[in-house]
Amino acid sequence: MVTLDVIRQIHDFIWGMPLICLIIIVGVWLTIKLKGLQVTKLKKAFSFMLKGEVSTFQALCISMSATIGTGNITAVASAITIGGPGALLWMIITAFFGMATKYAEGFLAVKYRKIENDRIIGGPYAYIEYGLGAKWKPLAKAFAIFGMFASILGLGTLTQINGIVDATQNVFDKESLHLLSIGKINLSWCSLIAGALIAIFSALVLIGGVKRIGRVCEWIVPIMALTYIAICLLLICCNIKEIPLAIRSIVQMAFSNQALAGGITGITIRNVIQQGVAKGIFTNEAGLGSAPIATATVKSNDPIRQGLVAMTSTFFGTVIICSLTGLCVVLTGAWKENLMGISIADYAFTKGLPFPSIVCSLLILLCIICFAFTTIIGWNLYGVKCLDYLTKGNVKIQKIYNWLYILMVFIGAFLKIDLIWNLAEIINALMAIPNLIAILFLTNDIAKDTN
Repeated sequence: MVTLDVIRQIHDFIWGMPLICLIIIVGVWLTIKLKGLQVTKLKKAFSFMLKGEVSTFQALCISMSATIGTGNITAVASAITIGGPGALLWMIITAFFGMATKYAEGFLAVKYRKIENDRIIGGPYAYIEYGLGAKWKPLAKAFAIFGMFASILGLGTLTQINGIVDATQNVFDKESLHLLSIGKINLSWCSLIAGALIAIFSALVLIGGVKRIGRVCEWIVPIMALTYIAICLLLICCNIKEIPLAIRSIVQMAFSNQALAGGITGITIRNVIQQGVAKGIFTNEAGLGSAPIATATVKSNDPIRQGLVAMTSTFFGTVIICSLTGLCVVLTGAWKENLMGISIADYAFTKGLPFPSIVCSLLILLCIICFAFTTIIGWNLYGVKCLDYLTKGNVKIQKIYNWLYILMVFIGAFLKIDLIWNLAEIINALMAIPNLIAILFLTNDIAKDTN
Protein backbone atom coordinates (compact mmCIF):
# COMPACT_ATOMS: atom_id res chain seq x y z
CA MET A 1 0.00 0.00 0.00
CA VAL A 2 1.61 3.27 -1.20
CA THR A 3 0.27 5.45 1.61
CA LEU A 4 1.54 3.09 4.30
CA ASP A 5 4.97 2.88 2.67
CA VAL A 6 5.22 6.68 2.55
CA ILE A 7 4.20 7.00 6.20
CA ARG A 8 6.79 4.38 7.17
CA GLN A 9 9.51 6.30 5.32
CA ILE A 10 8.51 9.55 7.02
CA HIS A 11 8.48 7.76 10.37
CA ASP A 12 11.96 6.30 9.89
CA PHE A 13 13.31 9.69 8.79
CA ILE A 14 11.85 11.68 11.70
CA TRP A 15 12.75 9.03 14.26
CA GLY A 16 16.34 8.87 13.00
CA MET A 17 19.42 9.23 15.17
CA PRO A 18 19.31 13.09 15.33
CA LEU A 19 15.99 13.14 17.22
CA ILE A 20 16.91 10.14 19.34
CA CYS A 21 20.18 11.84 20.31
CA LEU A 22 18.34 15.11 21.06
CA ILE A 23 15.91 13.38 23.42
CA ILE A 24 18.68 11.54 25.28
CA ILE A 25 20.98 14.61 25.39
CA VAL A 26 18.24 16.78 26.89
CA GLY A 27 17.57 14.17 29.57
CA VAL A 28 21.26 13.70 30.36
CA TRP A 29 21.91 17.47 30.40
CA LEU A 30 18.99 18.09 32.77
CA THR A 31 20.13 15.22 34.99
CA ILE A 32 23.55 16.87 35.31
CA LYS A 33 22.20 20.39 35.81
CA LEU A 34 19.65 19.22 38.38
CA LYS A 35 22.21 17.03 40.19
CA GLY A 36 20.49 13.69 39.68
CA LEU A 37 17.16 14.97 40.95
CA GLN A 38 15.27 11.88 39.77
CA VAL A 39 17.24 9.87 42.36
CA THR A 40 17.95 12.35 45.15
CA LYS A 41 14.43 13.78 45.31
CA LEU A 42 12.31 10.79 44.32
CA LYS A 43 11.26 10.12 47.92
CA LYS A 44 10.17 13.75 48.31
CA ALA A 45 8.26 13.52 45.01
CA PHE A 46 6.25 10.57 46.35
CA SER A 47 5.48 12.45 49.58
CA PHE A 48 4.22 15.45 47.60
CA MET A 49 2.09 13.17 45.46
CA LEU A 50 0.44 11.54 48.49
CA LYS A 51 0.00 14.73 50.51
CA GLY A 52 -0.99 17.06 47.71
CA GLU A 53 -4.38 18.75 47.47
CA VAL A 54 -7.11 17.09 45.41
CA SER A 55 -6.39 19.14 42.31
CA THR A 56 -2.72 18.07 42.42
CA PHE A 57 -3.66 14.39 42.62
CA GLN A 58 -6.29 14.80 39.89
CA ALA A 59 -3.78 16.55 37.62
CA LEU A 60 -1.34 13.69 38.20
CA CYS A 61 -4.09 11.14 37.47
CA ILE A 62 -5.03 12.95 34.25
CA SER A 63 -1.38 12.95 33.25
CA MET A 64 -1.02 9.27 34.14
CA SER A 65 -4.30 8.42 32.42
CA ALA A 66 -2.87 9.80 29.19
CA THR A 67 0.54 8.25 29.85
CA ILE A 68 -0.62 4.79 30.93
CA GLY A 69 -2.48 3.61 27.85
CA THR A 70 -2.42 0.72 25.40
CA GLY A 71 1.17 1.72 24.66
CA ASN A 72 2.27 0.37 28.04
CA ILE A 73 1.18 -3.04 26.79
CA THR A 74 1.14 -3.06 22.99
CA ALA A 75 3.98 -0.57 22.36
CA VAL A 76 6.29 -2.38 24.78
CA ALA A 77 5.45 -5.77 23.30
CA SER A 78 5.90 -4.45 19.74
CA ALA A 79 9.23 -2.77 20.59
CA ILE A 80 10.62 -6.05 21.95
CA THR A 81 9.28 -8.05 19.00
CA ILE A 82 10.82 -5.66 16.45
CA GLY A 83 13.98 -4.66 18.31
CA GLY A 84 14.54 -7.68 20.54
CA PRO A 85 14.63 -7.82 24.37
CA GLY A 86 17.38 -5.17 24.44
CA ALA A 87 14.81 -2.55 23.47
CA LEU A 88 13.36 -2.82 26.98
CA LEU A 89 16.61 -1.67 28.55
CA TRP A 90 16.70 1.36 26.25
CA MET A 91 13.12 2.15 27.24
CA ILE A 92 14.18 2.13 30.90
CA ILE A 93 17.27 4.26 30.18
CA THR A 94 15.10 6.72 28.28
CA ALA A 95 12.64 6.80 31.18
CA PHE A 96 15.40 7.39 33.76
CA PHE A 97 16.69 10.49 32.01
CA GLY A 98 13.13 11.30 30.99
CA MET A 99 12.25 11.76 34.66
CA ALA A 100 14.50 14.84 34.72
CA THR A 101 12.82 16.05 31.54
CA LYS A 102 9.38 15.46 33.06
CA TYR A 103 10.39 17.45 36.13
CA ALA A 104 11.48 20.33 33.89
CA GLU A 105 8.16 20.24 32.02
CA GLY A 106 6.11 20.29 35.23
CA PHE A 107 8.26 23.08 36.68
CA LEU A 108 7.92 25.27 33.59
CA ALA A 109 4.19 24.54 33.28
CA VAL A 110 3.49 26.17 36.66
CA LYS A 111 6.12 28.91 36.51
CA TYR A 112 5.04 30.35 33.16
CA ARG A 113 1.30 29.69 33.09
CA LYS A 114 -1.14 32.58 32.69
CA ILE A 115 -4.59 32.75 34.26
CA GLU A 116 -7.17 34.99 32.61
CA ASN A 117 -10.48 34.90 34.47
CA ASP A 118 -11.24 31.14 34.59
CA ARG A 119 -9.05 30.36 31.58
CA ILE A 120 -5.69 28.72 32.31
CA ILE A 121 -3.03 29.07 29.61
CA GLY A 122 -0.37 26.56 30.55
CA GLY A 123 1.86 24.01 28.89
CA PRO A 124 4.72 24.11 26.38
CA TYR A 125 3.03 26.77 24.24
CA ALA A 126 2.88 28.97 27.36
CA TYR A 127 6.47 28.53 28.51
CA ILE A 128 7.70 28.88 24.93
CA GLU A 129 5.91 32.21 24.45
CA TYR A 130 6.15 33.64 27.98
CA GLY A 131 9.45 32.03 28.97
CA LEU A 132 11.45 32.50 25.79
CA GLY A 133 9.71 35.68 24.66
CA ALA A 134 7.16 36.85 22.10
CA LYS A 135 9.52 36.27 19.16
CA TRP A 136 9.20 32.53 19.86
CA LYS A 137 5.42 32.59 19.51
CA PRO A 138 5.47 30.81 16.10
CA LEU A 139 7.20 27.87 17.79
CA ALA A 140 4.56 27.92 20.53
CA LYS A 141 1.81 27.81 17.92
CA ALA A 142 3.59 24.98 16.11
CA PHE A 143 3.57 22.91 19.28
CA ALA A 144 -0.12 23.64 19.88
CA ILE A 145 -0.97 22.57 16.32
CA PHE A 146 1.01 19.36 16.61
CA GLY A 147 -0.49 18.69 20.05
CA MET A 148 -4.01 19.16 18.76
CA PHE A 149 -3.42 16.69 15.91
CA ALA A 150 -1.56 14.22 18.14
CA SER A 151 -4.64 14.15 20.34
CA ILE A 152 -7.20 13.61 17.62
CA LEU A 153 -5.16 11.51 15.16
CA GLY A 154 -2.70 9.58 17.29
CA LEU A 155 -2.23 8.93 20.97
CA GLY A 156 -5.67 10.01 22.09
CA THR A 157 -7.96 8.20 19.69
CA LEU A 158 -6.72 5.83 17.00
CA THR A 159 -4.13 3.81 18.93
CA GLN A 160 -6.37 3.39 21.96
CA ILE A 161 -9.57 2.20 20.29
CA ASN A 162 -7.55 -0.04 17.96
CA GLY A 163 -5.99 -1.70 21.00
CA ILE A 164 -9.44 -2.38 22.45
CA VAL A 165 -10.63 -3.93 19.18
CA ASP A 166 -7.56 -6.16 18.92
CA ALA A 167 -7.94 -7.32 22.52
CA THR A 168 -11.64 -8.08 21.96
CA GLN A 169 -10.90 -10.11 18.84
CA ASN A 170 -8.48 -12.25 20.83
CA VAL A 171 -11.37 -13.29 23.07
CA PHE A 172 -13.84 -14.14 20.31
CA ASP A 173 -13.59 -16.04 17.03
CA LYS A 174 -12.35 -13.52 14.44
CA GLU A 175 -14.00 -15.27 11.50
CA SER A 176 -17.43 -15.25 13.10
CA LEU A 177 -17.11 -11.53 13.76
CA HIS A 178 -16.56 -10.58 10.11
CA LEU A 179 -19.10 -8.09 8.80
CA LEU A 180 -17.96 -6.95 5.35
CA SER A 181 -14.90 -5.85 3.36
CA ILE A 182 -14.33 -2.47 1.71
CA GLY A 183 -11.24 -2.74 -0.46
CA LYS A 184 -8.45 -4.00 1.80
CA ILE A 185 -10.23 -2.95 4.98
CA ASN A 186 -12.10 -5.73 6.79
CA LEU A 187 -14.96 -4.58 8.98
CA SER A 188 -16.17 -6.70 11.87
CA TRP A 189 -18.97 -6.62 14.40
CA CYS A 190 -16.29 -6.31 17.03
CA SER A 191 -14.97 -3.06 15.49
CA LEU A 192 -18.46 -1.67 15.10
CA ILE A 193 -19.65 -2.43 18.62
CA ALA A 194 -16.40 -1.53 20.41
CA GLY A 195 -16.04 1.70 18.46
CA ALA A 196 -19.63 2.73 19.14
CA LEU A 197 -19.59 1.89 22.87
CA ILE A 198 -16.26 3.58 23.64
CA ALA A 199 -17.27 6.64 21.61
CA ILE A 200 -20.53 6.90 23.59
CA PHE A 201 -18.86 6.50 26.99
CA SER A 202 -16.16 8.97 26.00
CA ALA A 203 -18.79 11.51 25.01
CA LEU A 204 -20.54 11.15 28.39
CA VAL A 205 -17.30 12.03 30.19
CA LEU A 206 -15.93 14.66 27.80
CA ILE A 207 -19.05 16.83 27.77
CA GLY A 208 -18.48 17.37 31.51
CA GLY A 209 -15.19 19.17 30.89
CA VAL A 210 -11.93 19.06 32.86
CA LYS A 211 -13.61 18.58 36.27
CA ARG A 212 -15.42 15.41 35.21
CA ILE A 213 -12.30 14.13 33.45
CA GLY A 214 -10.35 14.67 36.67
CA ARG A 215 -12.92 12.86 38.81
CA VAL A 216 -13.08 9.84 36.48
CA CYS A 217 -9.30 9.56 36.21
CA GLU A 218 -8.88 9.95 39.98
CA TRP A 219 -10.91 6.77 40.53
CA ILE A 220 -9.95 4.58 37.57
CA VAL A 221 -6.20 5.22 37.19
CA PRO A 222 -4.96 3.93 40.59
CA ILE A 223 -7.22 0.86 40.47
CA MET A 224 -6.28 -0.13 36.92
CA ALA A 225 -2.55 0.42 37.49
CA LEU A 226 -2.43 -1.65 40.68
CA THR A 227 -4.52 -4.43 39.12
CA TYR A 228 -2.24 -4.70 36.09
CA ILE A 229 0.88 -4.66 38.28
CA ALA A 230 -0.55 -7.50 40.38
CA ILE A 231 -1.28 -9.61 37.27
CA CYS A 232 2.25 -9.08 35.92
CA LEU A 233 3.83 -9.93 39.28
CA LEU A 234 1.81 -13.15 39.41
CA LEU A 235 3.08 -14.11 35.94
CA ILE A 236 6.67 -13.34 36.96
CA CYS A 237 6.33 -15.41 40.14
CA CYS A 238 4.98 -18.34 38.12
CA ASN A 239 8.02 -18.17 35.82
CA ILE A 240 10.62 -17.08 38.36
CA LYS A 241 13.20 -19.65 37.20
CA GLU A 242 13.37 -17.94 33.79
CA ILE A 243 14.24 -14.50 35.22
CA PRO A 244 18.09 -14.80 35.10
CA LEU A 245 18.03 -15.85 31.43
CA ALA A 246 15.52 -13.11 30.57
CA ILE A 247 17.59 -10.38 32.23
CA ARG A 248 20.75 -11.67 30.51
CA SER A 249 18.98 -11.49 27.13
CA ILE A 250 17.75 -7.95 27.80
CA VAL A 251 21.21 -6.66 28.74
CA GLN A 252 23.18 -8.52 26.06
CA MET A 253 20.84 -7.61 23.19
CA ALA A 254 20.78 -3.94 24.16
CA PHE A 255 24.36 -3.43 22.99
CA SER A 256 24.99 -5.94 20.22
CA ASN A 257 23.69 -7.12 16.87
CA GLN A 258 21.81 -10.37 17.43
CA ALA A 259 20.08 -13.15 15.51
CA LEU A 260 16.52 -14.10 16.21
CA ALA A 261 15.45 -17.62 17.04
CA GLY A 262 16.14 -19.96 14.13
CA GLY A 263 19.09 -17.91 12.86
CA ILE A 264 17.01 -15.12 11.29
CA THR A 265 19.13 -11.98 11.44
CA GLY A 266 17.97 -8.38 11.37
CA ILE A 267 18.18 -6.91 14.86
CA THR A 268 20.86 -4.21 14.74
CA ILE A 269 22.00 -1.91 17.55
CA ARG A 270 20.39 1.03 15.78
CA ASN A 271 17.10 -0.84 15.50
CA VAL A 272 17.21 -1.75 19.19
CA ILE A 273 17.91 1.83 20.28
CA GLN A 274 15.34 3.30 17.89
CA GLN A 275 12.59 0.99 19.10
CA GLY A 276 13.48 1.46 22.75
CA VAL A 277 13.66 5.26 22.63
CA ALA A 278 10.68 5.80 20.30
CA LYS A 279 8.37 3.45 22.21
CA GLY A 280 9.78 4.74 25.50
CA ILE A 281 8.76 8.29 24.61
CA PHE A 282 5.40 6.95 23.47
CA THR A 283 4.76 5.28 26.82
CA ASN A 284 6.09 7.91 29.26
CA GLU A 285 5.68 11.07 27.14
CA ALA A 286 8.75 12.68 28.74
CA GLY A 287 9.89 15.44 26.38
CA LEU A 288 6.67 15.22 24.42
CA GLY A 289 5.13 18.23 26.18
CA SER A 290 1.71 16.72 26.84
CA ALA A 291 1.84 16.20 30.62
CA PRO A 292 2.62 19.86 31.51
CA ILE A 293 -0.74 20.83 30.01
CA ALA A 294 -2.43 18.89 32.84
CA THR A 295 0.11 20.06 35.42
CA ALA A 296 -0.72 23.68 34.63
CA THR A 297 -4.29 23.15 35.89
CA VAL A 298 -3.27 22.59 39.54
CA LYS A 299 -4.06 25.14 42.27
CA SER A 300 -0.54 25.13 43.71
CA ASN A 301 1.85 27.91 42.67
CA ASP A 302 4.99 25.98 43.66
CA PRO A 303 6.76 24.92 40.42
CA ILE A 304 9.32 22.72 42.19
CA ARG A 305 6.64 20.75 44.01
CA GLN A 306 4.60 20.22 40.83
CA GLY A 307 7.68 19.31 38.83
CA LEU A 308 8.50 16.57 41.33
CA VAL A 309 4.93 15.26 41.30
CA ALA A 310 4.93 15.24 37.48
CA MET A 311 8.16 13.23 37.54
CA THR A 312 6.48 10.33 39.36
CA SER A 313 4.24 9.57 36.38
CA THR A 314 7.25 8.58 34.29
CA PHE A 315 8.54 6.39 37.12
CA PHE A 316 5.23 4.54 37.41
CA GLY A 317 4.41 4.50 33.71
CA THR A 318 7.69 3.20 32.29
CA VAL A 319 10.12 2.20 35.02
CA ILE A 320 7.47 0.03 36.70
CA ILE A 321 4.58 -0.81 34.36
CA CYS A 322 6.49 -1.02 31.06
CA SER A 323 9.30 -2.97 32.73
CA LEU A 324 6.79 -5.49 34.04
CA THR A 325 5.14 -5.83 30.63
CA GLY A 326 8.49 -6.26 28.91
CA LEU A 327 9.70 -8.84 31.42
CA CYS A 328 6.50 -10.86 30.91
CA VAL A 329 7.00 -10.80 27.13
CA VAL A 330 10.64 -11.90 27.39
CA LEU A 331 10.05 -14.51 30.12
CA THR A 332 7.42 -16.33 28.06
CA GLY A 333 9.21 -15.99 24.71
CA ALA A 334 6.20 -14.19 23.24
CA TRP A 335 8.48 -11.84 21.28
CA LYS A 336 9.66 -14.77 19.12
CA GLU A 337 6.19 -15.84 17.97
CA ASN A 338 5.86 -13.52 14.94
CA LEU A 339 2.79 -11.82 16.41
CA MET A 340 1.65 -8.20 16.29
CA GLY A 341 0.19 -5.70 18.74
CA ILE A 342 -1.92 -6.95 21.60
CA SER A 343 -1.59 -10.57 20.40
CA ILE A 344 1.97 -10.56 21.77
CA ALA A 345 0.80 -9.69 25.29
CA ASP A 346 -2.14 -12.08 24.98
CA TYR A 347 0.26 -14.93 24.15
CA ALA A 348 2.50 -13.97 27.11
CA PHE A 349 -0.38 -13.93 29.59
CA THR A 350 -1.90 -17.14 28.22
CA LYS A 351 1.40 -19.02 28.43
CA GLY A 352 2.66 -17.51 31.67
CA LEU A 353 -0.41 -17.45 33.91
CA PRO A 354 -1.94 -20.56 35.55
CA PHE A 355 -5.40 -19.82 34.16
CA PRO A 356 -7.38 -21.04 31.13
CA SER A 357 -6.58 -19.10 27.94
CA ILE A 358 -10.01 -17.46 27.83
CA VAL A 359 -9.49 -16.07 31.34
CA CYS A 360 -6.08 -14.66 30.38
CA SER A 361 -7.52 -13.05 27.26
CA LEU A 362 -10.32 -11.51 29.31
CA LEU A 363 -7.78 -10.11 31.80
CA ILE A 364 -5.85 -8.48 28.95
CA LEU A 365 -9.10 -7.14 27.50
CA LEU A 366 -10.14 -5.62 30.84
CA CYS A 367 -6.74 -3.95 31.31
CA ILE A 368 -6.71 -2.63 27.74
CA ILE A 369 -10.23 -1.19 28.04
CA CYS A 370 -9.35 0.68 31.26
CA PHE A 371 -5.95 1.85 29.99
CA ALA A 372 -7.32 2.95 26.63
CA PHE A 373 -10.46 4.65 27.94
CA THR A 374 -8.58 6.81 30.45
CA THR A 375 -6.03 7.73 27.79
CA ILE A 376 -8.81 8.76 25.42
CA ILE A 377 -10.34 11.17 27.91
CA GLY A 378 -6.97 12.40 29.19
CA TRP A 379 -5.63 13.24 25.74
CA ASN A 380 -8.84 15.05 24.86
CA LEU A 381 -7.94 17.59 27.54
CA TYR A 382 -4.55 18.11 25.89
CA GLY A 383 -6.08 18.64 22.47
CA VAL A 384 -8.73 21.05 23.75
CA LYS A 385 -6.16 23.09 25.69
CA CYS A 386 -3.94 23.36 22.60
CA LEU A 387 -6.95 24.49 20.58
CA ASP A 388 -7.90 26.93 23.35
CA TYR A 389 -4.47 28.56 23.03
CA LEU A 390 -4.72 28.78 19.23
CA THR A 391 -8.28 30.16 19.18
CA LYS A 392 -7.96 32.34 22.30
CA GLY A 393 -10.72 30.53 24.16
CA ASN A 394 -13.29 30.08 21.39
CA VAL A 395 -15.77 27.69 23.05
CA LYS A 396 -17.75 26.95 19.86
CA ILE A 397 -14.67 25.68 18.03
CA GLN A 398 -13.74 23.56 21.05
CA LYS A 399 -17.18 21.90 21.02
CA ILE A 400 -16.79 21.07 17.32
CA TYR A 401 -13.33 19.65 18.07
CA ASN A 402 -14.77 17.47 20.84
CA TRP A 403 -17.35 15.93 18.54
CA LEU A 404 -14.71 15.33 15.85
CA TYR A 405 -12.56 13.73 18.55
CA ILE A 406 -15.39 11.35 19.50
CA LEU A 407 -15.93 10.56 15.80
CA MET A 408 -12.23 9.67 15.42
CA VAL A 409 -12.52 7.29 18.37
CA PHE A 410 -15.21 5.45 16.41
CA ILE A 411 -13.31 5.55 13.07
CA GLY A 412 -10.10 4.31 14.68
CA ALA A 413 -11.75 0.96 15.37
CA PHE A 414 -11.58 0.14 11.64
CA LEU A 415 -8.03 1.23 10.75
CA LYS A 416 -4.92 -0.92 10.37
CA ILE A 417 -2.62 -1.10 13.36
CA ASP A 418 0.68 -0.53 11.51
CA LEU A 419 -0.66 2.64 9.90
CA ILE A 420 -1.89 3.92 13.26
CA TRP A 421 1.34 3.36 15.20
CA ASN A 422 3.54 4.95 12.53
CA LEU A 423 1.26 7.97 12.25
CA ALA A 424 1.09 8.40 16.03
CA GLU A 425 4.87 8.28 16.42
CA ILE A 426 5.37 10.83 13.62
CA ILE A 427 3.13 13.34 15.39
CA ASN A 428 4.86 12.52 18.69
CA ALA A 429 8.16 13.59 17.20
CA LEU A 430 6.68 16.80 15.80
CA MET A 431 5.40 17.68 19.29
CA ALA A 432 8.68 16.83 20.97
CA ILE A 433 10.94 19.01 18.83
CA PRO A 434 9.62 22.49 19.82
CA ASN A 435 9.17 21.37 23.43
CA LEU A 436 12.74 20.09 23.73
CA ILE A 437 14.11 23.28 22.16
CA ALA A 438 12.29 25.34 24.79
CA ILE A 439 13.52 23.16 27.66
CA LEU A 440 17.12 23.45 26.48
CA PHE A 441 16.95 27.26 26.35
CA LEU A 442 15.27 27.44 29.76
CA THR A 443 17.51 24.89 31.51
CA ASN A 444 19.50 27.53 33.43
CA ASP A 445 16.28 29.03 34.82
CA ILE A 446 15.10 25.57 35.94
CA ALA A 447 18.43 24.71 37.57
CA LYS A 448 18.78 28.11 39.28
CA ASP A 449 15.38 27.90 40.99
CA THR A 450 15.63 24.18 41.78
CA ASN A 451 19.15 24.03 43.19
